[in-house]
Amino acid sequence: MRILALLLALAGLLPAEDYDVVIRNGRVYDGSGKRPYIADVAIRGDSIAAVGKLANARGTLEIEARGLAVAPGFINMLSWAPRTLEIDGRAQSDIRQGVTLEVFGEGTSPGPVKNGPSLGQALEALEKRGIAPNVASFVGATSVRIHEVGYDDRLPAAEELERMQELVRQAMREGAMGVGSSLIYAPAFYAKTPELVALCQAAAPFGGMYISHIRSEGGQFLEALDEFLTVAREANIPAEVYHLKAGGKSNWPKMDEALRRIERARKQGLQITADMYLYTAGATGLNAAMPPWVQEGGAEAWFKRLQDPAIRAKVLDQMSKPAGDWENLMYLAGADGTMLLGFRKPELRQYQAKTLAEVAKSRGKTPEETVLDLVVEDGSRVDTAYFLMSEQNIKRQIKRGWVSLGSDAGAPSAEGVFLESHTHPRAYGNFARLFAKYVREEKALSLQEAVRRVTSLPAGNLRLHRRGGVLEGFYADVVVFDPAGMRDHATYEKPHQYSTGVVHVFVNGKQVLKDGEPTGAPAGRFVRGPGYSGAR
Repeated sequence: MRILALLLALAGLLPAEDYDVVIRNGRVYDGSGKRPYIADVAIRGDSIAAVGKLANARGTLEIEARGLAVAPGFINMLSWAPRTLEIDGRAQSDIRQGVTLEVFGEGTSPGPVKNGPSLGQALEALEKRGIAPNVASFVGATSVRIHEVGYDDRLPAAEELERMQELVRQAMREGAMGVGSSLIYAPAFYAKTPELVALCQAAAPFGGMYISHIRSEGGQFLEALDEFLTVAREANIPAEVYHLKAGGKSNWPKMDEALRRIERARKQGLQITADMYLYTAGATGLNAAMPPWVQEGGAEAWFKRLQDPAIRAKVLDQMSKPAGDWENLMYLAGADGTMLLGFRKPELRQYQAKTLAEVAKSRGKTPEETVLDLVVEDGSRVDTAYFLMSEQNIKRQIKRGWVSLGSDAGAPSAEGVFLESHTHPRAYGNFARLFAKYVREEKALSLQEAVRRVTSLPAGNLRLHRRGGVLEGFYADVVVFDPAGMRDHATYEKPHQYSTGVVHVFVNGKQVLKDGEPTGAPAGRFVRGPGYSGAR
């Protein structure tokens, strides 16, 4: 029948079928990891209506994609875009790389906030503002802890833990993807394993997953990974490691054993996955160079303690030696491997893109003293890049079929207020770098496999409905890109540079990128998880 229909269409005996968009003659990478094929893709409304040789199709918008790849929209498993989307909903740094879904929730999430919005309310409000990409979120274990326990270093009381579990259940019913933690930071650091298990047990019946910045990626890397696997096993929940890495040269050899432990757990039936970014430097704040005890009680208490001479002396002593049960990223990276990125106060921005060693020398202080001074002077954690990872390990990790991508960054624009502060190049280049460096240059994986890693793999892990594939009936999150032209341009010195190679992007059937430029269409939606109790 298909052959007959094609013959009739070619003979002009079938009426043309109208669609909103027809993308013609592209090489379709459908997200499955299978070999690509030449086909047309038709979009009607918010969905893919047909894929194949659509000779009798007629689109209100017709796009010639000969020589280009057509793929599902890319999924950013670790995004910090809520704030940048509030400023500029176009999400240019990510949309220009083909990202159509931003997933939040590394420890903190847009909700629940005490005397503020729930997670569902916060994401609904973001959608109503008008945004280009879709958004989704885990409920942050830190957010839940702050809601009930505050910033204190203590175990939650039984009734507090019950309320924390109910907050997780509420978030799951509102569409959360699961529970997300970030265990190197205060107050998340204060949570013990049973607390994490209890929160995950609340999410598991809703089909949620656990995703974690594990307690250590350095000296206690393997022990932290074991804790993560314990949570997954005891809560009977799928689990993912945020930004998988081994930080600090002395810890690089641990990656082989970490990969073995994950793959052994997978063989035993645990649904364990990971995501990563493709750079040898991570980025967080100078808070990751100080012991968690000094940060108890929140930011203002932290800043006040750092001005007490006795406390200051104790902190300086602990910063200058290997950490025991906490993560000292400055010690792992060294002052020369610690780059200052962002300050609140304009008078301190002279130090942006300089190493801590350079700034300390210019101020006549030790690196440790300089860290304390800058945090107090700026009244912030001071955004910082730490050069910690091995390129060899990045290549080892990216070859694992269960590893997807997360930028661990916002989605800024290379204009306006965003130019007032530095950022990590991963904000502008993480996804393009996959195709430019690790597919085209390094040949670490095939193009179709790279597409799978950022589409159907994370969509399946998140149990998303009708997303992650160029398939009939799926939502029309579609990227048209030039595989030979994909390239990241952002550097540590000049991070505000867009990647190139993506030509067109559609989100829920609406074009948000046309010929490499944003259209401003507010196409993004709040994408809800499997436990959502309302209508889809």
